[in-house]
Amino acid sequence: MQIFLETARLTLRRFTAADEDNLFELNSDPEVMRFLTGGRPTPRDVVRTRIIPSLLAYYERFEGFGFWAAEEKATAQFVGWFHFRPRLPDASPPGWLANGQLELGYRLRRSAWGKGYATEGSRALIDRGFVESGVQRVVAETTVDNLGSRRVLEKSGLTLLGAFPGTGLEAFDDGELDCVEYALTRADWEASRTGSGSVSDR
Repeated sequence: MQIFLETARLTLRRFTAADEDNLFELNSDPEVMRFLTGGRPTPRDVVRTRIIPSLLAYYERFEGFGFWAAEEKATAQFVGWFHFRPRLPDASPPGWLANGQLELGYRLRRSAWGKGYATEGSRALIDRGFVESGVQRVVAETTVDNLGSRRVLEKSGLTLLGAFPGTGLEAFDDGELDCVEYALTRADWEASRTGSGSVSDR
């Protein structure tokens, strides 16, 4: 197992082809997929032939960035994933980090909700990016109605920038869903660590 990062309660590791069942189960929960596909599950063959190869490709293209399987330390159980990656579609090496901007995201099993794991993993990735990787700005998007995800982003230190019509979400029939964008700059992150404008754990 290639461990990427550890927090107090989570281990973030590289995905492998053996994670097919984990991803299929995660993407089959209608509540997990509610704001992504309207609750429709992802077919297993899509997980096997499209999603897993895409996740694995990140490790070759962008060393130190991509998608990470999250496991609960206490049980070694898969609880979901986090991504910390060049923002698409502009991600193309070399020089992909020239603007210093990374995109944060996560998807967790319903059994892991309400435990603070999303905030814990997000903060750890943000800290690593600013400390070790020259990141200047972290951005994230979610839907207007996804209040749980919006709270996680706020607890992780990101600030609401505004709303926009979200197109291209995973197969919403109406083609649009209002989305919101959040961001955290290096300057604001540094200020939070020195005690001015600190992030609340609410």
